[in-house]
Amino acid sequence: MVLLLLPLPRISKGEPPVFPVSSLIIIILMIIMVSLAPAGQGQQTMQSSGHRFRDVEHHPLLADNESYDSSSSSEADMAERVWFIRDGCGMVCAIMTWLLVVYADFVVTFVMLLPSKDFWYSVINGVLFNCLAVLALSSHLRTMLTDPGAVPKGNATKEYMDNLQLKPGEVIYKCPKCCSIKPERAHHCSICKRCIRKMDHHCPWVNNCVGEKNQRFFVLFTMYIALISAHALVLCGFQFFSCVRGQWTECSDFSPPVTVILMIFLCLEGFLFLTFTAVMFGTQIHSICNDETEIERLKSEKPTWERRLRWEGMKSVFGGQPSLLWINPFAGFRIRRLLLRAKKGGPEFSV
Repeated sequence: MVLLLLPLPRISKGEPPVFPVSSLIIIILMIIMVSLAPAGQGQQTMQSSGHRFRDVEHHPLLADNESYDSSSSSEADMAERVWFIRDGCGMVCAIMTWLLVVYADFVVTFVMLLPSKDFWYSVINGVLFNCLAVLALSSHLRTMLTDPGAVPKGNATKEYMDNLQLKPGEVIYKCPKCCSIKPERAHHCSICKRCIRKMDHHCPWVNNCVGEKNQRFFVLFTMYIALISAHALVLCGFQFFSCVRGQWTECSDFSPPVTVILMIFLCLEGFLFLTFTAVMFGTQIHSICNDETEIERLKSEKPTWERRLRWEGMKSVFGGQPSLLWINPFAGFRIRRLLLRAKKGGPEFSV
């Protein structure tokens, strides 16, 4: 069951309740994903660490045409499950992120745009803001529910070591915390309780690590949040100007004190989110262009790998040549395959 608290708009007598468009779309998506979750398999897919994860992956120490061979069918089934970290702090931060976006959508739609006498001004800004809000929340979901690049847990076994066919004198590292063979540039996350390939950092706002497989969605999340924050601040400026010029008589359906309070909170939220996400977006792009994660930069680790600089780094993260797919958080989301997997016992997110 998913419980999402939404701020209720002011309803006049005889008028039906209306919610922001982006909120309704996101709620429908969440209900679909929850309804597709496998029933009766909770105990079977639950792990002792309280996480859902993938245990069957291509190991970087193997050749491109080799893979980790698991004889357990349960581990193969685990690869079909949705990645989700059950961390209390992270889940609270993720819910707060959603509520703040929904609040901004509510104020922009019902306090500033709907009462406006300029029809095209309301339509254009309403469509633009709600589209950016949907893209931002979709990027947040993809970041939170995508495996960041976890190393198979407990794969440091004698059989697996023999399958690696190591050369004499070749050195590999074993993580003592998750008992896995640690690839180059992988770091252990104490919250995810896994080693993550190219781990940049663990972000509580997305309740997940930012790593090799979900960095693209995190960059899109910070970009779209920065855009809707800037858009909200611009709309607040125009609204204040029009309200002062009209002496607060017809600028909103709410009373002037309520309108002022709602818009002040929106301005504070927009300024803080714009500052934070713009800085994060800049640092992420800088890290990608230099092929250096935040952990590697803080530890001043000397690169032992062949760096992919600038456009090569961007292509490796976003995939392929520059196109509109780079800014599309739905790229790679196979809804048809997701529906088919639901009948077999579990949804799949393919990146």
